[in-house]
Amino acid sequence: MRKSIVLSFLAFTLAMAGNVFAIGEARITGRVLDPSGKAIADASIEVTATEGKTFKNTFKTGKDGRFAIFLLDGTIHYKFVFSKEGFAPYEEVMKLKLSPERNSRDFTLGSGAVAAPAADTKPVPAKDDPAVAYNAGAALANAGKRDEAIAKFEEAVKMKPGLTAGWIALTNLYAQKKDWKKAVEAGNKVLAVDPDNADVNTIMSQAYTAMGDKTKASEFKKKAPANATALFNDAAKEINAGRDSEAEPLLKQAISADPKMAGAYYELGMIYVRMAKNAEARTNLQQYLALQPNGKDAATAKEMMSYLK
Repeated sequence: MRKSIVLSFLAFTLAMAGNVFAIGEARITGRVLDPSGKAIADASIEVTATEGKTFKNTFKTGKDGRFAIFLLDGTIHYKFVFSKEGFAPYEEVMKLKLSPERNSRDFTLGSGAVAAPAADTKPVPAKDDPAVAYNAGAALANAGKRDEAIAKFEEAVKMKPGLTAGWIALTNLYAQKKDWKKAVEAGNKVLAVDPDNADVNTIMSQAYTAMGDKTKASEFKKKAPANATALFNDAAKEINAGRDSEAEPLLKQAISADPKMAGAYYELGMIYVRMAKNAEARTNLQQYLALQPNGKDAATAKEMMSYLK
């Protein structure tokens, strides 16, 4: 009855659902008013990027003078020019607060000179802004350009050593490259401020395993969350080596971590068949069939059930 089990491998990715690294989006809302405070309908708002990329677009206010502008990349400075025929335009260079925090503000057009930008709105060169470097790295990582992304994240953490998100990104990317030494270096930066980070502890365990340090690997594995796939893989090794008694608790842990892992129920059921524990075997094989009635092992499970009384 024994058969070999094909092991699956746990892959570290940057993704959760969709892209992990979301570009820094920003929104600005408000009204355009005349000197008396009345709304100006159909006023133009020209928005031009002053750094980092080529972007220029014109927006209009509604009948109530209101506007809402969404910018995909809120990490750079933009020049806003508010204008309407018959009024003096207003221009200002701004760097908006990133989403989900909104920027809400009213702008007044008058008959005087153009208002000067606020003293603190002078554009900051991209090379001096870790947020710009981080978001550039995020975009590159999402595009699958791993080495280029690493360079940008390294640039970001060099400018701001306390940028934990940057170190997390580097930990993941170096793990993907199997550059375990650098993955550990980046991971230690994260764990220094977030010792319970589950994903990083998991990567650290994998890294030390790959480097042959079983003690360190075990240390970090205890801090990592239970991973059903990893537990199932460990159980598979024990089954293939003929050690059912060692595989049994691992499969139970896998099921505890993922109650819908059908394969774990099947293998546990087959272990109990071999142990002549018929009641336990039926329970687990029935659960397997409930989850995967047409699974690859369904025929075997059904046949085995007919012999279990």
